[in-house]
Amino acid sequence: MKKFKYIWLLLATIAFVACETDDEGNIVVNDVELTAGNADFSNYVALGASFTAGFADGALFIASQENSFPQILSQQFAAAGGGDFTQPLMNDNIGGLLLGGVPIANPRLFFNGAGPEVLDGTPTTEVTNILAGPFNNTGVPGAKSFHLVAPGYGNVGGVATGSANPYFARMASSANTTMLEDAAGQNPSFFTLSEVGGNDVLGFATSGGAGVDQTGNFDPSTYGPNDITDPNVFANTFSLIVSTMTANGAGGAVTSVPYVTSLPYFTTVPFDAAPLDAATAGALNAAFAEYNGGLLQAESFALITAAEREARTINFVEGQNAVTIVDEDLTDLSSLGLPSYRQTTANDLVVLPAASFIGTVVDGNPLLVNGLSVPLEDQWVLTGNETQSVITATDAYNVTIEGVAAANGLAFVDLKAILEQASTTGIQFDDFTMDTSLVFGGLVSLDGIHLTARGYALMANKFLEAIDATYGSNFMEAGQTAKADNYIVSYPPSL
Repeated sequence: MKKFKYIWLLLATIAFVACETDDEGNIVVNDVELTAGNADFSNYVALGASFTAGFADGALFIASQENSFPQILSQQFAAAGGGDFTQPLMNDNIGGLLLGGVPIANPRLFFNGAGPEVLDGTPTTEVTNILAGPFNNTGVPGAKSFHLVAPGYGNVGGVATGSANPYFARMASSANTTMLEDAAGQNPSFFTLSEVGGNDVLGFATSGGAGVDQTGNFDPSTYGPNDITDPNVFANTFSLIVSTMTANGAGGAVTSVPYVTSLPYFTTVPFDAAPLDAATAGALNAAFAEYNGGLLQAESFALITAAEREARTINFVEGQNAVTIVDEDLTDLSSLGLPSYRQTTANDLVVLPAASFIGTVVDGNPLLVNGLSVPLEDQWVLTGNETQSVITATDAYNVTIEGVAAANGLAFVDLKAILEQASTTGIQFDDFTMDTSLVFGGLVSLDGIHLTARGYALMANKFLEAIDATYGSNFMEAGQTAKADNYIVSYPPSL
């Protein structure tokens, strides 16, 4: 009997201290007692977009939600007084959505040994089957900052027309509620706001700059889906969100918005993605000879600078070559019969889907090759000018986020700096060095934008670091953190 009493006493003791393992797998008890500091984790609510939801591999599915960073955080918070954490789980691990039985979002991606491939399966998650909340995780993939305060963003009737979000529609408390109302209505004691502002530039970037930079336009109701949100609109919205979430004295943590230049969606396909032999290069140069000659005519000399003339000149060589594109920022020479063609430079970001498009032929004609004899249209490339528009807006958003966080005493997680480090030198997580290379980097999932399960676990730990620094908790010191070995970087086709 005494032995059993001793065992239960030992287990009770371990429950209140942190445990780690040494290199041989032996349990090492850390005698630092966990404390929440001056934070109250009893009712944690997460508000945000796709990172908050746990989006990965181009979809939302049960396994990805169970590995979302808020879910991981809630598990650590539970050891410091945290309560239950509920999520609006999907129906399956296939991913994708149905609206009235019709697929409106694709299943998840998986690695087929050569690259990402869409899972062969039929989604079973029906948008019109509305879940009963409330939910602690109110992350909604695709939500822009102003969507968080938009009535009707969860109205099922607006999903087909694009005025509502299908992910929010299946979890909204009413047709006219807002994401902010559903989150704040739970009276959280602690909250996180993650990557709010990311989608305000991401649609523009992933569409190759096909949207409009709406800086100076203060009416988001006039914005298109791929437009960049005005920084003042973002600032007013973000301030409103934080003031609402902190109204009852809740603590919280927020993140900065990363640069798109840190994401493999924009860095995997090189600007010089076209390998050519000498004969093909010569044939292409002959095909563009008339265009190049037109740039040398007296009429064009009067309209463009020497630098632009050089930038527009098409020239192929044996070996790796820059692809040809249509650049709407070039001087309009259509009156001279000259289109706005040029070849890409290192300042241009070729989007990930272009990997399977460059080199394809048009209508079976071997002379019409996309990215070579047929220049790529706007949606395939984010030009240097377009990238700068994204970065300028992102910088403005981040100034707001950091300032509002400081003014309200919130923890600040510099997600931008974390992803920049990962995209350059790599970032350490336990025994793993992760980077942002597609498939094998370990941090970013197969869609090139969202994180892997291990990436979300790292993100959760970065939240814990910031929370410790702001609220006096000691999750990191006590070892109450996510462990890299517990999270995978690639979901198998069958889950």
